[in-house]
Amino acid sequence: MEKRFSEMSEQELRSEIALLSEKARRAEQMGMVNEFSVHERRIALAKSYLLDPEDFTSGEQYEIDGDPGSTFTIDYMNGTFAWGYRTGNSEIEAFPIAMLIKKEQQ
Repeated sequence: MEKRFSEMSEQELRSEIALLSEKARRAEQMGMVNEFSVHERRIALAKSYLLDPEDFTSGEQYEIDGDPGSTFTIDYMNGTFAWGYRTGNSEIEAFPIAMLIKKEQQ
C-alpha cells in the first residue's frame, strides 16, 4: 500500500519527487501530455509538504509557477493548499503552496 505524502518523511518525499520527475521526463519524451501533467501536479503536491504553510499569508499576492504573468491572492490556507483568487477572476481556486512564488515588492 502506498503512503500518502503527508505520512512521508522528508527523505521519502525527496525520493518520491525524484521518481515522479523521471516519470514526467519519460512521459514528455513520449509525447504523453496528460500523463506528464499528472506527474507535474503530483511533484508540486509532494514539494508542498517540504514547505511551511505558515510562510504563506492571507491577503498576499503570489505569482503562479507555470503561469507567467498571473497573480494569485490568498484568501485562506487549508493544509498545504492556498485558496484564493487569480487576478481578474472571481472564481475561488486552490493551489499547492509549492506552485506559489512570492511576488517581488515594487
